[in-house]
Formats: sequence, structure tokens, C-alpha cells
Amino acid sequence: MKDNNKYLLPFIALTTLFFLWGFITVLVDAFIPRLREVFELSYGKAGLVQVAWFLAYLLISIPGGKIVSRLGYKKGIIAGLLISGLGCLIFIPAASFRSFYIFLMALFTLAGGITILQVAANPFVSVLGPEQKASSRLNLSQAFNSLGTTLAPIFASAFLLSDTIKSSVEINELSSAAKEIYYASEASAVQMPFLFIAVFLILLGTIFAFIKLPRILEKSDSKNRFRDALKFPQLRLGAIGIFLYVGAEVAIGSYLINYFLDMGMPQAIIDNDVTRVIATFIANIFHGMDINTIDAKAIVGTFVIFYWGGAMIGRFIGSWLTGKFNAAGILGLFGISAIFLLLITINTTGFTAMFTVLGVGLFNSIMFPTIFTLSIEGLDSYKPQASGILCTAIFGGAVIPPLFGVIADGFGFKTAFILPILCYIFIIFFAMYMRKRTSEVMA
Repeated sequence: MKDNNKYLLPFIALTTLFFLWGFITVLVDAFIPRLREVFELSYGKAGLVQVAWFLAYLLISIPGGKIVSRLGYKKGIIAGLLISGLGCLIFIPAASFRSFYIFLMALFTLAGGITILQVAANPFVSVLGPEQKASSRLNLSQAFNSLGTTLAPIFASAFLLSDTIKSSVEINELSSAAKEIYYASEASAVQMPFLFIAVFLILLGTIFAFIKLPRILEKSDSKNRFRDALKFPQLRLGAIGIFLYVGAEVAIGSYLINYFLDMGMPQAIIDNDVTRVIATFIANIFHGMDINTIDAKAIVGTFVIFYWGGAMIGRFIGSWLTGKFNAAGILGLFGISAIFLLLITINTTGFTAMFTVLGVGLFNSIMFPTIFTLSIEGLDSYKPQASGILCTAIFGGAVIPPLFGVIADGFGFKTAFILPILCYIFIIFFAMYMRKRTSEVMA
């Protein structure tokens, strides 16, 4: 009981970080439409936003592991918060100069800070208590991460996407004074939210400097090499699992709107009494508009919240399940369930196909935290290096979705869903491997 009380405050503090980076990550997603309009970008150039974001995981995770290994987890968290705050502050000159490439630099810096936070916070949460309940704790923290991803679109609608962007032709028609007023209002619309976030991040970093975190993982040897960490088979398999899981989750989530449009769902939603009420309610919250005034993309887009919201609910449920039952077994069960739902959506149409693919979000929920904790189990002083390797694997979110899109272009969405099914098959294999390994250790 004493140990639980000792770890409660650090757990709450760390869980705040999970909420924060979930919130910021989706805020960046919501930011893409505004950047497209402000800079009149092609979809290809707008896609550089996601490239800049995921590139940070590829390039910063392993250096982040070295920073955490050398400075310790507490100082690593503070460094991550301050770098993220710096990234937010770079949005201010980016908006003033209306420079897309400065925006990309701001995004990369912000993502780099969040990457270091993930490298430090994920393993730290996993050891705030008994090792057999590590997956349960990380699932609970990740549930608040999902809460952040669920609330961020509301914030974005209110502060980043609420006004109308003028085209270059419309701007050229304005007088010099009117142009200056317009540019100032546009800059302010971007600057103020990110200024508030920057202040909050820096304040949080200051608070963490005074929070007493237990010195659980401070014995890490900074001379440990990443190559040596990879000698552990569960880490190698877990890194592949993280790569495929993030890729599958992002691929499905990114193409849901296009998939629903391809099936002709907008009219079906309007014609059905229940779905029309649901769509109207969500459209009012997120768009501040009646369903009759939004386009087809927005109508089907209102249902995407169930995919990401399902991940949040699933993590709260998963926290309890992985605390009571074998975490690897629960991971395998969730992987099988995700495949089952994808097979249904492939072989059906209409609302059955729509709601089964949305349901995949519920079973995605526990995959990242459970794969992560199983991968670093028993690695002791190698945990900073292992965390860096696993966070690097998040780059799967920039690799699998384009492949999904290529398959969808050539063969249709139904065939493209075979790709995430293959990803989940590997995750089931990893779960079976870890369940067998745990049984052998206990024997």
C-alpha cells in the first residue's frame, strides 16, 4: 500500500504528459487543412507535415534514448518538455513571416521534444509498481493519451479552423491596410494557441524539476550500446510489432473518410433516422454547423470519432484486463478481434462495413502500451536504449499508410485492408511468443 501511495503522484504527473502529447499530435493533424489554405498547397506538399512529424521519431528516438540514458529519466522528461515548448514558440515567427518551411521546422522541433518525452515516460510508467502489472499501468496512461486525441479536434475547431482563409487572388484584391489587418489576424489565429501551449509546456517542465520522481531507473549504464540491446529477441520482435501496429492504425484512420465515400455512405447516413441524429449532434459540436450545410466528407467524417474514441475506451478497459489477466494473452485476443472485424468489413457493405471498421479502433487500443511493456520486460539497464528503438519504430506511421493508399488506388479499399490484417497477424505471433516465454520463465 505504501509503495502505491509513493508512486501515485509521479504516476499522475507522467499521465499528464501522455494526455498532452496525444492532444498536440491530433492538433497537428487538424492543422493540415489550415496550412493547405494559408499556403495554397497541393496535397503532396501538405503531406510534408506528416513526414516532418514522423521523421522526428525516426531521427530523434535513438539520440533521445542516449539523452535519457545519460541525464536520467527526470532530466530527460524536462528536456523533452522544453524542446516541445521551443517548437511551439517557433510557430510565432512562422506565422508572422507566413513561411511554410519555418512551420515544418517548428513541427519537427515539437515532434522531437515529444519523441524524447515518449522515450523517457513510457518505460518510467511501466516500472512504477509490480512488473506483472506494467501493461495495465501503461494502458491507463495511454487511455489519457487517447482522451487528449479525442478533445483536440474540438479545440482545433474552435481556435484553428473556425475562420475563413482567403485565397491569394482575394488577398491581392485587398488594399494595403486591409492586407496588413488580414495577415495580422491570420498570424494571431495560429500564434496564440501555440503560445499558450508553449507556456504550459515550459511551466510543466519547471514543475517537473521540483517533483520528486523515484530513482527506479537511474542505474542505467550510459555506455550500453543500442546494438547490444537488440540482442534481446523480444525487443527485436516488439520493434517490428510497434512499426506494424502504428502503420495499421494510422492507415485505417487516415482512409476512413475516403472508404465511406467510396461506399456511398453520406446519403445512407442522412436517410437513416439514427445515424442522421448522431451525425447532426457531432457536426454541431465539431463544426458548429447543421448537417445540411456541411459537405459529404464532413458527414462521414463525423463518425471517425468512434474509431479514435474506441481506442480511448479500449485502453481504460484494457488497463483493467491486463491487470487481471496475462497481458500477452489479451494482446493476442485483441489482434484476433481486429482481424475478425476487418474480414467482415471486406465482405460486407453499408452500415455493417462502416461500423465494423470503426470498431477496429477499440481493439487497437491496448496494442502500443502492451507491446511496449512486453518488449522491455527484463531489460533492466538497457531500457533507455530499448525505449529509443521502440519509439523509432513509430515511423511505421509514415510507411504503411502510403502502401495502403497505393493498393487502394490499384485494387480498391476492400483489397487494401489485407495489409493491416497482415500487420495484426504479426502482432498475434508476437503475443503468442511472449505468452510462451512468460510461461517458460514462470515454470
